[in-house]
Amino acid sequence: MKVTINIDCSPEEARAFLGLPDVAPLQEAAMREMKAHLDAAAKSMNPETVMKTLFPMSPEKLADMQKAFWANFGKS
Repeated sequence: MKVTINIDCSPEEARAFLGLPDVAPLQEAAMREMKAHLDAAAKSMNPETVMKTLFPMSPEKLADMQKAFWANFGKS
């Protein structure tokens, strides 16, 4: 014999019925903290500093690299 029971309820209702804690405030606090960290990181990112960190070379060498890139860009 096979018995099937369908229960139509929201996740919040199921958590309350099973006696599980409501984690929504914890999730909201964690998301606020993450957003604050991301905003601070975005404000501290200066494009010039990022480029100097990624390509620690003189402007002349960077210009040479750019010329080489554009020279080979159209080739197949």
